[in-house]
Amino acid sequence: MEKWLEELQSLLPEGHVLTSLADRHSYSFDASFGEHLPDAVVQVKEKQEVADVLKLANRYKVPVHPRGSGTCLSGGPLPVHGGIVLDMSQFPAIIDLSPRDLTVKVTPSVLTGNINKAAEKHGLMYAPDPSSAHVATIGGNLAENSGGPRGLKYGVTKDHVLGLEVVTPEGEIIKTGGQTIKNVTGIDLTKLIVGSEGTLGVIVGATLKLMPKPPAVQTIMVAFDEVRKAGEAISQTLTSGILPAKMEFMDQACIIAVENFQPVGLPVDAAAVIIIELDGHPETLRVERGLIEEIMEEMGAKEIIIPKSDEEAAKLWHARKQVSPAIAKIKPTKVSEDATVPRSKIPDFMDRLELIKEKYGLDVVAFGHAGDGNLHPNILCDKRNVEEMKLVEKAVEDMFQAALDLGGTLSGEHGIGTMKAPFMELELGEVGLDMMKRIKDSWDPNGILNPGKVFPEKGQKLVLHHD
Repeated sequence: MEKWLEELQSLLPEGHVLTSLADRHSYSFDASFGEHLPDAVVQVKEKQEVADVLKLANRYKVPVHPRGSGTCLSGGPLPVHGGIVLDMSQFPAIIDLSPRDLTVKVTPSVLTGNINKAAEKHGLMYAPDPSSAHVATIGGNLAENSGGPRGLKYGVTKDHVLGLEVVTPEGEIIKTGGQTIKNVTGIDLTKLIVGSEGTLGVIVGATLKLMPKPPAVQTIMVAFDEVRKAGEAISQTLTSGILPAKMEFMDQACIIAVENFQPVGLPVDAAAVIIIELDGHPETLRVERGLIEEIMEEMGAKEIIIPKSDEEAAKLWHARKQVSPAIAKIKPTKVSEDATVPRSKIPDFMDRLELIKEKYGLDVVAFGHAGDGNLHPNILCDKRNVEEMKLVEKAVEDMFQAALDLGGTLSGEHGIGTMKAPFMELELGEVGLDMMKRIKDSWDPNGILNPGKVFPEKGQKLVLHHD
């Protein structure tokens, strides 16, 4: 046994360090592609344990890969260089609300959906709502800067973080930000750490913003006979002065998949549907609903559906959340991307996706948060088919290039991880990527914290197949 591992086992309580092959295999993958075996798994339960592990790892130059629930779609927690997987999900889940301040303090193991549930008891809400909120931890959401349908109106995770407690790669515990809405004291380290994917520090606590829950909501579903028309209707709505809380898109393949999976009465003959949620004062919603109906009719809507009850509205939103499991029934493998473009370019991006689909002869479905340009093109395939997976790799490259050509970005909410690292220079340029790397090197001089993520290694390419 290596000396660092012996010292690690003596440093922590019995049972906190897992070294059996079965345990290590359990932490070798996430919700993306690839499998990498760590040398050990450490289940930490308090911030001092995190600090002790990082001090030891930094001294021995052992890689440490922080991990929440393993729901990451970009390979964020994968132990690509072996070493230690640091399981943060075992922390006591603490939610400490301060309703009068509209803030909440949380530990990293708290499930994101539970923060909103706790806030609702006080007439408040935590706005970020990723689809995985019922299983993903807030620590993982902070590391990846997660979004969700409400991101259109309320922003992504970083827009709701006031302060953090972080363990540095050298094992020091620091605090960033604070508990106040205004805070311009020095460089904003909070924003730097949120979304850094565990490469700069390990988040062990956070203070988040809450807001009053809107008094009323209104759901509208609109069907179109052309995908491009749907994209143009989204742009027209967003330039009209109306800002929905959510504006979601599903193409026909998604609609049919959901109806085959859990039928709710979606229009399967439509080329695409948009599901909209307005929130605010009931009188305001009445006016905005009328305006949206006018806009959709002018843009050539095939059908406008207004749910007659909260239950009917809930079914529509449940249907949207069922897209991922529904399309997974079509083929055994799905490659889920989240390239994002300016809102005005949504119709053009949809056209480019259609061309990619035809070029490679692949099953490509599209859904997502179209209101903020964040689509989720999914390629349905079979990872056992090597030749098909080689085509998928090329199609993914073309999707990223299409997004960048249209002024977009590689990722709207899934992060970079291992999956998108090879394409970072395409978006940032050599100098831009180098500036990011300099920040990483200054925070983590020994390069122990989550190596192999975000920053591409020489010659690194996207590989989804195994010969």
